[in-house]
Amino acid sequence: MATDAVTHVGDCLEVMAGMLPESVDLVYADPPFFTQKVHGMETRDGSARYSFSDIWEDAGEYADFIGERVAGMRDVLKPTGSLFFHCDKSASHIIRVALDRVFGAKNFQSEIIWHYKRWSNGKRGLLPSHQTIFFYSKTSDFKFNTMLQEYSPATNIDQIMQKRVRDSRNKSVYLQDDCGSIVSNGTKKGVPLSDVWEIPFLNPKAKERVGFPTQKPFLLMKRIIEIATEKGDTVLDPFCGSGSTLVASQLIGRNSIGIDIDPGAIELTERRLANPVVSDSLLMANGRESYKQHSKEAANYLHGIDYTPVQRNKGIDGLLKEEVDGLPVFIRVQRRHETIEETADALKRAVAEKGICHLVVVATKPYKYAEKEFFGVNIIPSTPLSINESIKSESEYIDGNNILLVE
Repeated sequence: MATDAVTHVGDCLEVMAGMLPESVDLVYADPPFFTQKVHGMETRDGSARYSFSDIWEDAGEYADFIGERVAGMRDVLKPTGSLFFHCDKSASHIIRVALDRVFGAKNFQSEIIWHYKRWSNGKRGLLPSHQTIFFYSKTSDFKFNTMLQEYSPATNIDQIMQKRVRDSRNKSVYLQDDCGSIVSNGTKKGVPLSDVWEIPFLNPKAKERVGFPTQKPFLLMKRIIEIATEKGDTVLDPFCGSGSTLVASQLIGRNSIGIDIDPGAIELTERRLANPVVSDSLLMANGRESYKQHSKEAANYLHGIDYTPVQRNKGIDGLLKEEVDGLPVFIRVQRRHETIEETADALKRAVAEKGICHLVVVATKPYKYAEKEFFGVNIIPSTPLSINESIKSESEYIDGNNILLVE
């Protein structure tokens, strides 16, 4: 299906005033967040820099700015349309008041939490790892496409198989027929999508990243659009920035309108529309558990040690939480098929580009070298190995006794 994408340079308040009333099926708004900062970012090759000011005289000025534009968004929405309004902790309280006033509290549908993993920083306090998206409908008769997700691993088989009803006390119980047999729940489709979404933040190396400071991932935009629209519908982004909403709309068969006051943002949006690029997410496709590749064998030997397990690295099993002499300490446990030399070499290759550090190999089999250091790697016998060696040593002085070696 061919789709149209229209862009406008200008204040969205003025552009929306010139649009046909009730002509849009979905508005996604990602305005300035009242951070009181100037945000900027360069493209990876340094060929362009994008920035915008998010500095306001006070909360009142910001509230007026948001309120006027929310009213414009309501006017262009069809009666079956919805608004998804993106914000963070900086002004979510201000925005929620404005949305309730313009759309009515009765049309509030959900407070969506977009959760993602972020690298830690030096700021004192809890690490921010989510943003908020308020979901409002224009009326009670709004488009909504139910999306399903997999059952939780903690869900038992009865919860999946059996139908549930409310009893005389309004308690949820499993339904039984007149003979006391269970009543099937029918096709097992999954559970409805919740209001907490774990979608990866765009990492610096993501191929769809274009260097715009507030760029949102395609997967987030795709989900929002699919929830509230059908193919051929029209999506409006009044603060379109890098154009992620328009790109997602184009790729899944929706028409779109993008507005931004910055000509550079509109130029970037049009370039992306001409050559759309999106990133696949292995996390979304395979699940977080697929990234947990820490060796169970190694974990058994390192039990009781205060360390951070290292995932997705064949040469390193762990990193001590406490540094030694101001340097990180990497650990690898000797595998059953490895010589001590092979284990040491694997660890050294894995840390070749990680700067100066301490290396520790935990030996699980007897080794010939008396010295505690081998090719710059500290060799430490595992507890089972130490016990076995100790028993062997003691057995030289004991006659006629059977010695049980620890496996």
